[in-house]
Amino acid sequence: MSSGFSRCGWVKLSDPVYVAYHDEEWGKALHDERALFELFCLETQSAGLSWLMVLKKRDGYRKAFANFDLESVASFGEEEIASILQTGEVIKSRPKIEAIIANARLFQRIILEHGSIDAYFWNYVGGKPIVNDVADYKHAACTSAISDTITKDLKKRGFKFVGSTTIYAFMQACGMVNDHENNCRYKHHDL
Repeated sequence: MSSGFSRCGWVKLSDPVYVAYHDEEWGKALHDERALFELFCLETQSAGLSWLMVLKKRDGYRKAFANFDLESVASFGEEEIASILQTGEVIKSRPKIEAIIANARLFQRIILEHGSIDAYFWNYVGGKPIVNDVADYKHAACTSAISDTITKDLKKRGFKFVGSTTIYAFMQACGMVNDHENNCRYKHHDL
């Protein structure tokens, strides 16, 4: 590594999965519908757990949930739930698995109302990432007024496993909020 090279302090440098996630995905503006749905689902799975644990099971979630094809997931029933629970490829929490399916159905309504998942979420930040001044991730926000507002709306719609901290983590991950530390070389990557 060169002397000027720096990453956010939360990155476990000993774990290549975490390093790649930070360098290639976290904080980059994401507008792809399938990818946003996937990220949202995975963030809800991490509630109360380690994000790294969920990240390492991402391929298993993709297999179990039809590569996060919204229409397919929304049509899942008891047979698919039982099958998913039998595999060892996802976190075996029936309520969280059921939440992915229920949330998919609710996203169908959001799409009818807003045109897309992308439009729904990005409208909250005016279509542009909010770039925060983060000297040290240990002092960075874990919620915001916007994540509170989104959470309130999602809960009103019936979404499961959504809290302001989970929604803020989603906002950081999909680039709605850029919370890379100020000295991180990825702070000003292609937004």
